[in-house]
Amino acid sequence: MTEHEWGYTCENGPATWTEKFPEARGARQSPVDIDTSRASSGGSAPPLLWRYSVNHTRSVVNPGYCWRVDENGYDSELRGGPLGSDVYKLQQWHCHWGAVNGEGSEHTVDGRSFSGELHLVHWNTTKYHSFTEAAGQPDGLAVLGVLLMVGRKHNELDKVIKLLPYIQHKGDKVTMADPLDPAKLLPHREAYWTYPGSLTTPPCTESVTWILFKDPVEVSAEQLSLMRKLRCGEASCGVEAMELLHNYRPTLPLGNRELRDYGGN
Repeated sequence: MTEHEWGYTCENGPATWTEKFPEARGARQSPVDIDTSRASSGGSAPPLLWRYSVNHTRSVVNPGYCWRVDENGYDSELRGGPLGSDVYKLQQWHCHWGAVNGEGSEHTVDGRSFSGELHLVHWNTTKYHSFTEAAGQPDGLAVLGVLLMVGRKHNELDKVIKLLPYIQHKGDKVTMADPLDPAKLLPHREAYWTYPGSLTTPPCTESVTWILFKDPVEVSAEQLSLMRKLRCGEASCGVEAMELLHNYRPTLPLGNRELRDYGGN
């Protein structure tokens, strides 16, 4: 299994990742089930603060296992909360989903799955010089997780979804010229859980401070069905380029990690 051959099928799915990526065996793996009875109060942390660029060119990519929006190095900032005074910059954001509505989120809450999960991936610019350097450090990355549930169409997310027919196959990429505000992907209320974890895709590096918002955000059933039409192979693979019906890693044990709760219940 080469680095590019991991995926979500029986042959190359999450159960096989530890063979090729030893970090996937670690004690700080993600996602986890958010057991709300185990969450300790975070107390009075400074508020989370974010600032994103709206008017710049982004790329929408099919890396073979999801859709991903690359921020192309533009200015952004995330700090506060569990991140303290370190300043993190948005690198990319992507989505996980399931084959049917009601499954597809990577994190679960008291055992409940949602229909998808958005991940906004940031890196620590205060301590590190590049995303690659930060991704190998315990405090290198911060990911904002947004749970998705079926409801109304999400207008901001639709700017990406309407481009998915143009990136059907692995390796496809389009440029998005429309202004888009990543802040509009986040819930209105700033209540979240946080814990130390890992990337949920190989190499599953244990470098992520997870910040999972409590309030889910609505997307339409049609928007989810367009995601499921993406394919996980190159166009030249023909029939082998299977539909990407689900792309979430099952939850792993929290172990002795601290799960902290910030904000109202």
